[in-house]
Amino acid sequence: MASQGPFHLVVTTFNRADYLTGLLASVAAMNPAPDCIIVVDNASTDNTADVVARAAAESAVPLIHHRLDTNLGGAGGFSHGVERALAEGAQWLWLMDDDVEVEPDALAAFGPWMEKYDAIVGRRYDANGKPFFWQHKFVDFLGIHLPVLGDVFAQSNAFPTNVGVFEGMLLHADAVRRVGLPDPRFFITWDDAIYGWLVSLQREVMYVNVFVLRKVRPQRQINLGIRHLNDSSDLSRYYVMRNRGLVSQYLREHGRFNRFGFGVGTALTAGKEFLRLVAVERTMRGTGRIWRGWRDSRPIMADAQWKPMPPLV
Repeated sequence: MASQGPFHLVVTTFNRADYLTGLLASVAAMNPAPDCIIVVDNASTDNTADVVARAAAESAVPLIHHRLDTNLGGAGGFSHGVERALAEGAQWLWLMDDDVEVEPDALAAFGPWMEKYDAIVGRRYDANGKPFFWQHKFVDFLGIHLPVLGDVFAQSNAFPTNVGVFEGMLLHADAVRRVGLPDPRFFITWDDAIYGWLVSLQREVMYVNVFVLRKVRPQRQINLGIRHLNDSSDLSRYYVMRNRGLVSQYLREHGRFNRFGFGVGTALTAGKEFLRLVAVERTMRGTGRIWRGWRDSRPIMADAQWKPMPPLV
């Protein structure tokens, strides 16, 4: 594994000290171990700092506590974390939220795929120990990612996709430098999907048939047959609609924007959020956040001065 270069974990956290404790304990059990752990602390107000300090004192792996002055969301956290990891000499960056735990053999499981690809998504177990559904492709015409039906690993243990997920995406430093840092303007939602899409415009993004993470935060959900629909939050509902403005700008930047198709995709996105409210959360409270997010997306879409995140090379 040493020939593949320094392997850094980049974790973004906010006020989830209990989950972070479990994650860092699982990292300590990894064999082989990563070369460094970077915990980006989004100005947490709980005992996150104590958790990180205790883990750093007990860990054989260098652990960096990168604390931000304000909460910049997952997008801002990963943007800072990726920048810090590159500054620390990372060749591989494994990005993850704080509410997961890693499998002890995750690095070894990734190993063969790291010889072939430099943008990889491994599989996850859900909080009940069952395979977590994640198999999507981004549709440029609609500006959304849609679930892929069937067993994507029926013929091969590698499924080519064109979206990312910051809950376990593994990236080579070269892929990061050529795309640039994750865009902090997303705050939460769409940031990882668009980042994976941007990477896929230059190189393959592969979803591989190895389980490397366990989701530990339970969520309410319903089975729609082709996918599971999880519960959400008012904050997420707002940003999933507001960030349609940023998605449209990235599509325009790469000559992939279709006004009619994008409008259909936005309507489908709103419909999914309404379904989530009614069917999963069994409430209509939160509909105002969907409307407000769509309204706030309009000035972003109309911003003629908007610029994408620049590449680092």
